[in-house]
Amino acid sequence: MSKNYAGVEDLLSDESFLSWYFRTDIRAMQQWEQWIALNPHSRERVDQAFAFLHAVQLEEAGMSPGQITLAESRLLEKIRAAEKRTAGVRTINPRKWWMAAASVFVLALGFFAGRQLWSPRPSLHTTYGEIRDNRLPDGSEVVVNADSRITWSPGWKDGKDREVWLSGEAYFHVTKTPQHSRFIVHTDHFDIIVTGTRFNVVNRQDKANVMLKEGSVTLHTTEGRELKMIPGDFVEYHPSQLEKKALRTDSVLAWKEHKLLFNNTPIRDVAQIIREHYGIHVSLTDPSVGDSTVFGIMANDNLDVLLQALQATNDFDVVRSGDSVIIRKHP
Repeated sequence: MSKNYAGVEDLLSDESFLSWYFRTDIRAMQQWEQWIALNPHSRERVDQAFAFLHAVQLEEAGMSPGQITLAESRLLEKIRAAEKRTAGVRTINPRKWWMAAASVFVLALGFFAGRQLWSPRPSLHTTYGEIRDNRLPDGSEVVVNADSRITWSPGWKDGKDREVWLSGEAYFHVTKTPQHSRFIVHTDHFDIIVTGTRFNVVNRQDKANVMLKEGSVTLHTTEGRELKMIPGDFVEYHPSQLEKKALRTDSVLAWKEHKLLFNNTPIRDVAQIIREHYGIHVSLTDPSVGDSTVFGIMANDNLDVLLQALQATNDFDVVRSGDSVIIRKHP
């Protein structure tokens, strides 16, 4: 997002911002959370917009014509009250303020009128240490890694896009349909567009990547960039760019078999894998420990067994205390 929001009224007039506030568009929610993280100086304006929206929020359970009229009257009263409360906070163009309020009212009506017809998107969530297989409505298979969530749009029909939202990590085996309907995986930074293929996706807070095993996919970033992948490609997202890297497919996909494949892997990366999979704190005694590397295949379905395998290399001392692990070089 590259818009310049000069004032609170600009935020209130933006349809995607309102969709984010009312939580009616997952894509808008992701984009605004990213925009706020990149523009911390705008946090005050966002908070003011939230305060205004909370003040004028409608509470009607139904939306009959009479209730709409009553809601409009109540909204106007609340707008006037909100104007008085925020008068000393920021000078706002009255015309733009009322235009923004009108946008809020229109979207709020649509939101509350459709609320009774709306139902949550189906989803699957895994806890720390858990890996689950699932079959999607079209027969596509997905394996979901630990501490991950997938959500998909309801009512899939051939000829229409099949959409999935991912937070965490998952492996997809997408089924082709007679009309070659697109299968789209949405992440925070890019969309993955396919028809039938096998691929692995990571969408976590500190990393995002795609490994293509079979077929072909096209990546579309939120900045408008596009990249086509062929089998064997591993693509990693960095701010505003996609970068292809050489990486072994089996090392990326070993988690599906509850294993970890290390090939000269730095201990700092091993520590990150343990944090992500088991949700515990891992600390290294000094930077040199993080630079040390490990080789081999280790089980990843039991934390204690994994830590014992690291200890058995005789290169490290691994100490666990509750939900914390300390790794140091073996003397």
